[in-house]
Amino acid sequence: EVQLVESGGDLVQAGGSLRLSCAASGLTFDDCAIGWFRQAPGKKREGVSCVSNSDGTTYYADSVKGRFTISSDVAKNTVYLQMNSLKPEDTGVYYCAADPVPYALANLLARGYDYWGQGTQVTVSS
Repeated sequence: EVQLVESGGDLVQAGGSLRLSCAASGLTFDDCAIGWFRQAPGKKREGVSCVSNSDGTTYYADSVKGRFTISSDVAKNTVYLQMNSLKPEDTGVYYCAADPVPYALANLLARGYDYWGQGTQVTVSS
């Protein structure tokens, strides 16, 4: 059974930093793709960043480029999202998602992922 567990969400002031973690189990971690998505109240879920563990390819939404960094620790089966220079508009529930297909290509479309975590709340105050 594939399980994804997010952690690291918190309340932080604008300009601050947070690191989110996504611990994965039940899949071949070094072959899969992992994406981070977020959803603010009343808004659609949007892709934030993703990584293809097979080749290290990463993508970022334009709104977070230069501020967020995704990384993958294969030894720990964990993907991290380092978020710096946080803005109030970064507020939302952050979800990680996995595409377990071997050599899966990372993408920022929610429909490309089969498994989802429960989410972690990030709140950025102004």
